[in-house]
Amino acid sequence: LLILFPQQSGLYEYKIFGGLADVPPKLCADVYMDLDFRKEWDQYVKELYEETYDGEEVIYWEVKYPFPLSNRDYVYIRERREMDVDGRKIWVVLGKSVAVPQCPEKPGIIRVKSYKQSLVIESDGKAGCKVYMYYFDNPGGNIPSWLVNWAAKSGVPAFLKDIQKACLKYSKST
Repeated sequence: LLILFPQQSGLYEYKIFGGLADVPPKLCADVYMDLDFRKEWDQYVKELYEETYDGEEVIYWEVKYPFPLSNRDYVYIRERREMDVDGRKIWVVLGKSVAVPQCPEKPGIIRVKSYKQSLVIESDGKAGCKVYMYYFDNPGGNIPSWLVNWAAKSGVPAFLKDIQKACLKYSKST
């Protein structure tokens, strides 16, 4: 289930609720955090790595956009926590964009300067997990409405299917 909420800026924030059958919550969190593995299963990753700048772990992520649009890149930090809430084990991943002088913008790629994400994963009470994600970014440039509609109707649900497949593959390879 995907809900889009236009902000006053005309940009969208995404709130996603879903379930991944047969994927334990810790496995889902591990796969989500594994940047090297993501390069194998996420077809939209052009470049993705973690680097330390001034003692802080920073992620650089370039995302492939469809022709004729320019690719976008993100520079962000993230944090993962495992929490116990009234006896329920919950995994939380928070991410937000940061400005890092050592990671300048590249020609031909639009830097996403405003990005934030919250991911919450918990058991569904069976063999799978429930996933909640809040996501906002300002992709910059002029994004056509067909691409926004594609992301809402196809892209995000496809991502959930892709991460489910990746989790099943990951558990076999570890």
